[in-house]
Amino acid sequence: MVCVFVPILAIPGLAQDLEPRAYSASPVGLNFAVLGFGYSTGSVLFDPTLPISDVKANLNIPTAGYGRTFGLFGRQGLLTVGLPYVWGDISGAVSQQSQSIRRSGLADTRVKFSLNLRGNPARSPAAFAQLRKRSFIVGTSVTVSAPSGQYDPSKLINIGTNRWAFKPELGVSYPVKKRLDLDLYFGAWLFTHNTDYFPGNKVRQEAAIVAVQGHTSYTFRSRLWIAADMTWYRGGAATVGHGEPTGEQNNSRAGMTFSMPLGTKQSFKLAYSAGTTARTGSNFKTLTAAWQYSWF
Repeated sequence: MVCVFVPILAIPGLAQDLEPRAYSASPVGLNFAVLGFGYSTGSVLFDPTLPISDVKANLNIPTAGYGRTFGLFGRQGLLTVGLPYVWGDISGAVSQQSQSIRRSGLADTRVKFSLNLRGNPARSPAAFAQLRKRSFIVGTSVTVSAPSGQYDPSKLINIGTNRWAFKPELGVSYPVKKRLDLDLYFGAWLFTHNTDYFPGNKVRQEAAIVAVQGHTSYTFRSRLWIAADMTWYRGGAATVGHGEPTGEQNNSRAGMTFSMPLGTKQSFKLAYSAGTTARTGSNFKTLTAAWQYSWF
């Protein structure tokens, strides 16, 4: 059973995504709607050369999402869209002067298209129900983050990013015996320029962020599973105007995901993750709960 990822967008950062079973097999023609709520708390680590320190944030992130599987060139495809809202408090010191702000508004919209290249051809619900053996899956995807979030160039801290971001990814899912699955994804976030960056009329350029994810999941029975998650990402050095590049991120996160059915058409997912190493960028502890309703 597929499930839409509840994105933790904007202030927490794109590269922190942890999404087990992103390329799992499903029948075509499956629709699913998701309502989720995430809570993130932690620090934002800026480059040591900047006069910003001790930045802490507590963020609430409800999300609505929709997805559908379909056949494309005989393979299973999946399209999902997620629209998050963010509100919370951010505090820190700018030039050794303590400040606290509150932000509330829509975050950047996330759209993802994925296609399984090997191991899972497009199957109708009836044909999918007859499957008795899991197979090795190779999939690819492109995620797009659109600049639809709330943004004000006169403010240093914003919910939206005011630029496009794209993440091409290659993923593999390998079944081990009957109940264990091993997932590994390789991707990179690519960014357009923010041409209206604080304090106004400044261009902010971001280098690519390379990301690797690994997941080990165990299935107790149909649609009831638990996963251990891990990601590492590096890059994202930023240049504002003609200034020197900031330090790049070189961070990792680990977490757990639990999913259970609620009847035949509904399911519930609970996920927790935390930073294990962080050089710059956001270092959050995140708890997310999501309810999903599926239909053909």
